[in-house]
Amino acid sequence: MKYRSRTDIVALILEAAQDGASKTKIMYKAFLSYTQLKEYINILLENSLIEYYPEEEIFRINEKGRRFLELYAQISELISSRNPDMNLK
Repeated sequence: MKYRSRTDIVALILEAAQDGASKTKIMYKAFLSYTQLKEYINILLENSLIEYYPEEEIFRINEKGRRFLELYAQISELISSRNPDMNLK
């Protein structure tokens, strides 16, 4: 597996949580250990990019998180169009 930046990992977590996801589902979709997941979930909650619904025990992306994903996709597209040898997706 290639090196992933923190931003790449955050984007994977947000994508996994778009329709609501448990910790386990996010872990598997983002290829993270439980320790890594806890760290990233805390960061996303503190920065209001994701919300937790305790009654369902799921995390769900919010509007700020969706905006992050949009900007992330635009930046990835710009970078890959400038350097076609890079495969960011």
